[in-house]
Amino acid sequence: MAKKYKTKELYICFTLNKLVQELDIDLYGPSLEQEMDRILLAQKGVSKMEISDEIRSNHFQTNKILEHLKEKGHVSIEPGERSYVIKITREGILYIRKYNEFFLSMYQEIIHEHYRFKKLPAWLDTER
Repeated sequence: MAKKYKTKELYICFTLNKLVQELDIDLYGPSLEQEMDRILLAQKGVSKMEISDEIRSNHFQTNKILEHLKEKGHVSIEPGERSYVIKITREGILYIRKYNEFFLSMYQEIIHEHYRFKKLPAWLDTER
């Protein structure tokens, strides 16, 4: 069987879902948009290393993905004490909420392979 490579879109999917997971919110909840300002103000963010671990990528690829997401307005990147702190924006939350089903339908096999040694994240719950 040939190795399946991850696309930039898949790295974006993993990154944004990691950031949503850290917010501990229901991405598909009916009151999300009304509560979003409060949620975004309270977020702590994650380190660049945590993103790199989540997407299982090297420093160069992680930087490319984060810079792309920053250019699109989906994340903010702020200097922290020891590392950069990555935070999701309103646009990032709305984007991943809209496209998660698409990513799962297109890349289901690769996504499940990516998480085969970890507990599946909540966003992979297909019983919505």
